[in-house]
Amino acid sequence: MSNTARQNAINAVTAWQMDGTNFYEDQDVRELFGENVFSEEVMRSALPEHVFKAIRNTIRKGQPLDASVADVVATAMKEWAMEKGATHYTHWFLPMTGLTAEKHDSFLVPTDSGRVIAEFSGKELVRGEPDASSFPSGGIRATFEARGYTAWDPTSPAFILESPNGTTLCIPTAFCSWTGEALDKKTPLLRSMDAVSKQAVRILKLFGSDASRVHATCGPEQEYFLIDKNFYFARPDLLNAGRTLFGAKPPKGQEMEDHYFGSIPERVLACMQETEHELYKLGVPVKTRHNEVAPAQYEIAPIFENANVATDHNMVVMETMKRVAGRYGLQLLLHEKPFAGVNGSGKHVNWSLSDDHGNNLLNPGHTPHENAQFLVFLAAVLQSVARHGDLLRVSIAYAGNDHRLGANEAPPAIISVFLGDMLQDIVEQIEKGGAKSTKLGGTMKIGADVLPTLPRDAGDRNRTSPFAFTGNKFEFRAVGSSQAIGGPNVVLNTIVAESLDEMATVLEAAVKAGKDLNAEIQTLLSKIVAGSKHVIFNGDNYSEEWHREAERRGLPNRRNTVDSLPDLITPKAIALFGKYGVLSERELHSRFEIHVENYKKTIAVESQLTLQIASRMVLPAAIRYQGQVAESIAHVRAAGTTVPKTQTALLGELTLTIEELQSAIDSLGEVMDEHPEGDTLAHAKYARDVIIPAMNAVRVAADKLEGIVADDLWPLPTYQEMLFIK
Repeated sequence: MSNTARQNAINAVTAWQMDGTNFYEDQDVRELFGENVFSEEVMRSALPEHVFKAIRNTIRKGQPLDASVADVVATAMKEWAMEKGATHYTHWFLPMTGLTAEKHDSFLVPTDSGRVIAEFSGKELVRGEPDASSFPSGGIRATFEARGYTAWDPTSPAFILESPNGTTLCIPTAFCSWTGEALDKKTPLLRSMDAVSKQAVRILKLFGSDASRVHATCGPEQEYFLIDKNFYFARPDLLNAGRTLFGAKPPKGQEMEDHYFGSIPERVLACMQETEHELYKLGVPVKTRHNEVAPAQYEIAPIFENANVATDHNMVVMETMKRVAGRYGLQLLLHEKPFAGVNGSGKHVNWSLSDDHGNNLLNPGHTPHENAQFLVFLAAVLQSVARHGDLLRVSIAYAGNDHRLGANEAPPAIISVFLGDMLQDIVEQIEKGGAKSTKLGGTMKIGADVLPTLPRDAGDRNRTSPFAFTGNKFEFRAVGSSQAIGGPNVVLNTIVAESLDEMATVLEAAVKAGKDLNAEIQTLLSKIVAGSKHVIFNGDNYSEEWHREAERRGLPNRRNTVDSLPDLITPKAIALFGKYGVLSERELHSRFEIHVENYKKTIAVESQLTLQIASRMVLPAAIRYQGQVAESIAHVRAAGTTVPKTQTALLGELTLTIEELQSAIDSLGEVMDEHPEGDTLAHAKYARDVIIPAMNAVRVAADKLEGIVADDLWPLPTYQEMLFIK
């Protein structure tokens, strides 16, 4: 009996052909960009001048919005949306599920005459009321306490979501409970952006700047896998857990290093191009596309935007990629480690600060040693990471990322800072009394006359560092591919706000006392560098030597999610987030409970799947093959012929491995049935320490069987097929 499901999947994949349709053939992408966005340009033409100025001041300067202005904006937004075919609107928000949420309401209202009119008020624009008890709340909302509110975020533009039978107006919003606590990832992000802006403006004023607002900006590089949907639907683990729980290493993985930046497969490229066009219409400034290191792995990256808009846009990117991939018979995989043995996927979050004049505050300029303003902001970031590396670690702690961190495609769980040769040299000068020079990179001749002389950067890059300076920004490389980037941004903004606050307080007092500002800056920088240099590491973060050195330096090493999550509710964390109004103690505890519960549920789903697939698919296939081998041996013996030792050895190996698998299945079932005592963290520890090792034992035996059982009997699409059959 052959495995027809797997073979049918292979046949369907190899037979798939594109229909050749190009929906954007005659369209200029410059005209396409932002056509489905209620942008400033649209508002300028649709709103009275005084209303437009008011909403622009809210967007650019954070000024409160008057209710009368909201009414005018709502009417204009409705008319614009209906011209684009919208019949419904939704408050689009980011609950603690890590996904997006939406509830659609119609513009249409019946009249007494039996007709309808379209209505959309400022009140409806500004506030919505979804059920708050059905989303994760970590105890903030009980089941019977249902009221929650969505609040319009005017700094993130509304957009039109197209679907086959119409369009919907999507209004980015924050989501909070009736009692005012944040139930989402947007609200703390906006609070943290206010906090870092306030403290950064204080620093800028010391340097004579008239900037009134500073924006946290970021650009997330999104890695992902694409495989054929036929394979996806034939793998219950991918379908339900997002990653393969079984799968032997293929003969060829990424060893040849031939996929990275290689020629993009035609089908994938077509999917990428349509995705980009869809994103252009939504005003998402996607810039880069390329093959990543692992087979079937790719990357898309945007240009920098304000952190809250970038967060919204990254969610739009993930949803759009998934939707468009289906049109090409492909399945998007965003799990951090969908395939064992090859690189997983991250989301490198490039973060910086920019004032409202457009100046990047982390741009060192040509002579960084003379750029005191840059050095102050650099020192603030350095000090914040040295103090709160544990909070940066907890911001990327969840079950999926545990499979990726510390492997050969991701930094380890130890948070350190890479500065590069130029800034390292300047920092060392500062510690010794003041920076006097900048170490420049010079130029580089490649050796062929036809090739130009290239300017060389002052230092190399370090892909093993979790938090690296990369020219005019910091790259937080430890963020996972499926993760909403709001959480890491909240932590970055808040911890930097604290350092800027302290530095501004010291320098303001010095100026008030008539002291020389430059001398005080040099003294302060020297002190900060001396207290923070233990977090700087420019070497190989993968090496065992670094792990030992990090321990000597006292850097925290939270090896997994369960070890990391308690850092979210320490007195230090509660004091920090509370001081700057970003997260209250209750909100922090709610997030702790949500994250612990999510970890437990993730392992519960994966363990159930492991048990199910091993018992109902892998074991029957192995036993069926065992029967065929035994029958073949019996036929040989019946014919009076000596049975080859290879056949008896094969039967023996099969029998032994089947016993190993059955024993591992039984053990997994037993530990899953046990109910450990203690709180939710104790349950999570049990899942980590007992259930996951039991799952791994099942996988070891099953993957061994994949290398033994006849190919036509093996029920699951293999790594070789999923990664290489396009």
